[in-house]
Amino acid sequence: MSDPTVPSLEAFAQGKLAELEAASLRRRLRLTVRAAGAAAERDGRSLVSFSCNDYLGLANDPRVIAAAQDALARYGAGAGGSRLVTGNHPLLDALEARLARHKGKEAALVFGSGYLANLGITPALVGPRDLVLADALSHSCLWAGARVSGAEVVRFRHNDLADLRRLLDRHRGRAKRALILTERVFSMDGDRAPLPELLALAEEFDAWTLVDDAHGLGVVEAGARAPLEMGTLSKSLGSYGGYVCASRAVVDLLMSRARSFVYTTGLPPASAAAALAALEILEAEPERAARPLALARRLTARLGLPEAESAVVPVLVGDAEGALALSGALEERGFLVVAIRPPTVPAGTARLRIALSAAHTEAQVDALAEAVREELRGQRSVRSSRDLAP
Repeated sequence: MSDPTVPSLEAFAQGKLAELEAASLRRRLRLTVRAAGAAAERDGRSLVSFSCNDYLGLANDPRVIAAAQDALARYGAGAGGSRLVTGNHPLLDALEARLARHKGKEAALVFGSGYLANLGITPALVGPRDLVLADALSHSCLWAGARVSGAEVVRFRHNDLADLRRLLDRHRGRAKRALILTERVFSMDGDRAPLPELLALAEEFDAWTLVDDAHGLGVVEAGARAPLEMGTLSKSLGSYGGYVCASRAVVDLLMSRARSFVYTTGLPPASAAAALAALEILEAEPERAARPLALARRLTARLGLPEAESAVVPVLVGDAEGALALSGALEERGFLVVAIRPPTVPAGTARLRIALSAAHTEAQVDALAEAVREELRGQRSVRSSRDLAP
């Protein structure tokens, strides 16, 4: 029986928190300060972070910082409102032109974040009587945009082209328009979509394709391009924001219809300047871009895991409590490797998600591999996400 002295909202929150705590699924924020390289400080201890998506180590690059500082001094801290109201900032105009050129597209549109981009793109292009097919492991924001659209939303098995074809055969005929959602690099498993084959299948069924390149940009983005290429400025580019690259007509349509663009304050000038500087570095220093994948493959070789396909290496534990315990043990040894638990990943696949960066050294990667092996020795062999795939 509920306590009448506790307001119902408070009682609800307390009850839900207790359930999460019992299942080792409650989240907490911990004060952490990032520094140059892969350094982090938490609870007064110096750690080597393997939990950051700053894949090229550009967030603390002096050139990127200087660009942001110059923009801050010249243009101020905030954008002041929606770009359609306050006007288009010259730094955003330059950034969009550079992103479009990088992706081989006619135009680009910058959003306030990657989540906002995916929340706005799909509903601007499809709606009732249309069809959205999404890879089962697509990011939460891709699912959010699909559901907001009002289209019929169908899930296909992860990277399974036969299942996608089966679903297109079943559903495409009654839909006016069809949109396929996938990721170039899947953020929790680190594997890649079979894009050339997927794009060919989409063309066969007159379906459009949106590829989320948040975790591939600057690391493993070579190859086939989708009609809609979106991503973030907050990972390889070390800044903040999201974008989509497409044809000029599509971008112009999104500018008028994507609600998460129209009704959101524009990106701060300093963020745009930082991203623009980082993109220039990315293109000018291919050896930096090649480093995260090389280090990830060094790590998988030492852990006996399948060769890394990206800068993300998952180490599957299974239960949330075990993943938290392993993360805590590694932190005691000087490594920040956060445990990823449901609902971010499917039930029974809690894991450590190791993110490699150009800022890491080979010695740091080798030390982490040894620490993981020692912590797991005597318990079980190290497993990859492919071993515990749902």
